[in-house]
Amino acid sequence: MSEDGHTLTGDIRRHADFPSRLLGNRRDVLVYLPPGYARSRRRYPVLYLHDGQNVFDAATAFVGVAWEADDTAERLIQAKEMAPAILVAVNNAREDRVHEYTPTRGMYEFYGEKRRSKGLGARYGKFLKDELKPFIDMHYRTRPEPESTGLGGSSLGGLITLYLGLKYPKTFTRLAVMSPSIWWDDCAIYDFVETVKRKPPLKIWLDTGTEEEGWERARELRERLIAKGWMIGRDLHYHEAGGAGHTEGAWAARIDSVLTFLFPPVRL
Repeated sequence: MSEDGHTLTGDIRRHADFPSRLLGNRRDVLVYLPPGYARSRRRYPVLYLHDGQNVFDAATAFVGVAWEADDTAERLIQAKEMAPAILVAVNNAREDRVHEYTPTRGMYEFYGEKRRSKGLGARYGKFLKDELKPFIDMHYRTRPEPESTGLGGSSLGGLITLYLGLKYPKTFTRLAVMSPSIWWDDCAIYDFVETVKRKPPLKIWLDTGTEEEGWERARELRERLIAKGWMIGRDLHYHEAGGAGHTEGAWAARIDSVLTFLFPPVRL
């Protein structure tokens, strides 16, 4: 930890106030570059992560607990337990977070007050694929093809990850769906899965903690994905974290498994 309380590890670049014409707002974006990036000419797969404030830095994370994805990736890559990858932490838009991370105009409660989401999930997805991704691909040595591009998040971030993967499979194919808010809008994500006619080539990590309220819905989601053609052990990994709650600390505890599943090392 630095003197100012930041806990960043490795080569991290900050793009402050990155603008979105589609959403009409700005947010910080942090880019983690894997060990050896500066000395090589190779191109790297990319994982975009929602709620970027929580991904790397305890100084900006919710209740001061970060996932430490930068530290974990650094360790896994150096140990050759994970293929080198670029991680892009995309900050949420704070008061607009619920609107951007939900695919439908469902109701939610905010400090006891009933509110309705604007359901801007599809537009947020267009921001990622049409505004942010082209910028990242232009400024960094990425592998821009869909099979090398991932998306991940937890809670509403997990919900929007699965939704956007199914909606934009020609952009994102490696998905980290952590503790998704399946309950949203009477489990509308179930209906969206049911609309899949031909299974897209998505590699999905799906998890939940057994101390989360309604965690059994993740089992139902798993079964619906299997019914659409995903196979456990091939392109779907399902994990129930015993005793884990719906917290940043719980997601930090399993981010290593997520990263090694999505970006396994290349065995020569």
